[in-house]
Amino acid sequence: MAIFHCRFFFSSLFIFCKIVNVYSSGPVYTPPDVERLTDRFNQVSVNKSCDVFFGGSNIHVTNNGTNADLSLDKSSGSGLVSKNKYYYGFFNAALKLPAGFTSGVVVAYYLSNADVFPHNHDEIDIELLGHEKRREWVLQTNIYGNGSVSTGREEKFYLWFDPTQAFHNYSILWNNHHIVFLVDNIPVREVVHSNAIASVYPSKAMSVYATIWDGSEWATRGGKYPVNYNFAPFIVSMRGIQMEGCVVNQKGITATSCLRGTPSSLDPVDGEQFAKLSSQEITGLDWARRKHMFYSYCQDKSRYKVLPRECNSS
Repeated sequence: MAIFHCRFFFSSLFIFCKIVNVYSSGPVYTPPDVERLTDRFNQVSVNKSCDVFFGGSNIHVTNNGTNADLSLDKSSGSGLVSKNKYYYGFFNAALKLPAGFTSGVVVAYYLSNADVFPHNHDEIDIELLGHEKRREWVLQTNIYGNGSVSTGREEKFYLWFDPTQAFHNYSILWNNHHIVFLVDNIPVREVVHSNAIASVYPSKAMSVYATIWDGSEWATRGGKYPVNYNFAPFIVSMRGIQMEGCVVNQKGITATSCLRGTPSSLDPVDGEQFAKLSSQEITGLDWARRKHMFYSYCQDKSRYKVLPRECNSS
């Protein structure tokens, strides 16, 4: 009888743990098949494409310069910045995020020109926000154009995988037609360059950044859970860097100083294959937004009494 009770107890405990695990991870959906944009572009090494942005002592370049580990500890976060500035292009990094208790931690892969235009900068953000307890990492996307920082255009998503167990691709496609945010080649958000958003559409050359930093004031549940440095260091590993686009002459910052090869249909700046989403990509976008998006600024009427113009455009 004692053996029976013991087996019953451990069987019940196992089932309970499985239930908790499923509950904490949320529903698991299989993503649809899409074209792999990351297969179309060459990868570049960290040491040849990037410089230290900040926290140099917390940056460790590995695998002959192709990979990098960026860390956050109590002394500092860390970050890399591209050697070149780009006016449109395709940008990707494969990231493996810190595991464990990561509340308040922000891992960002983004484009910005705040160093050149401090008062009217452009920015295109992929931000990965750490979690408290058993809650998962959250993906947040955002854009600013011409210094439009007073209007946040955030959209947030739960991921359909554990981003701490393996490398996953986080990509930005930016050209005159649209901005597309992708995760493992699945589009999760498209910002079409329409008249409604033209005045705040990012339109100046930008650098590419990869950073990890302390976002305790806002990152996890509005700042309710700050970074707990008892679990430091927090390390994000990066590889598979791709930066393909219009390289701006360092002597200038306008589109006319853009140095590019011969345009083709595979050119992310002007190529016709990058002017609009394919039918597969539209299916992937619809899937990601229906299954995984849980916040959009266009649905936040308590925040915006009058929604931004693009929210009402067809």
